[in-house]
Amino acid sequence: MSGFLKDKGIELKEGSYANGIQKGCTLLADAINLSQKGLNRAKGEVDKKLDQMRQAIHEATAPKPPPVVQAAKPGAPKPKPQAPKPKAKPAKRGSVKR
Repeated sequence: MSGFLKDKGIELKEGSYANGIQKGCTLLADAINLSQKGLNRAKGEVDKKLDQMRQAIHEATAPKPPPVVQAAKPGAPKPKPQAPKPKAKPAKRGSVKR
């Protein structure tokens, strides 16, 4: 610490005043470091919650996928196509076959 201050043009000589400044700077550095760790942790939590919110919005607003048609199993008999039934012709009125 004294080397840093000396580079800035401040020289502290040994004594109670210098020890108090040293302890104060140490406490300040510790508080800054702890605050930085707390901010990083809070940022991580905010990012996590934001991703969860984005996912919930995406799931609520995303278009629904088309329904899945089940494919026939190999070797299983295929259903036969049904031919349309012929319509019955209406009987003619007035003419009778003999």
